Amino acid sequence: MIDASRKKEQFQVILQITATNLAEKIQKTTGVDKKEAIKSLYSSKLYRTLENEETKLWHLSVPALFDLYIEEKETGSITFPEEV
Repeated sequence: MIDASRKKEQFQVILQITATNLAEKIQKTTGVDKKEAIKSLYSSKLYRTLENEETKLWHLSVPALFDLYIEEKETGSITFPEEV
C-alpha cells in the first residue's frame, strides 16, 4: 500500500510533467515565449484547479486541458467535464 507521502510525491511528478507539456502546447499554439506561457498557465484558474489532486483534472489529456485553458482565457470561466 502506498503511504500518503509517497502518493503526494507521485502526484507532484504527474503535475510537473502535465504542466510542462501544457506550457509547451500554449507556447507552440499561441506563439508566446516559454516564460510567458509558463507565467500565464501558473496564474490561471485552470492551474489552481489542476494542482488540487482531488479534482482529478490531471487525468485529462494535454489537448483537453489546453481547450479548458483557451476557454478560460477567452471567456473568464471554465466548463469542467462532468467525469472529472
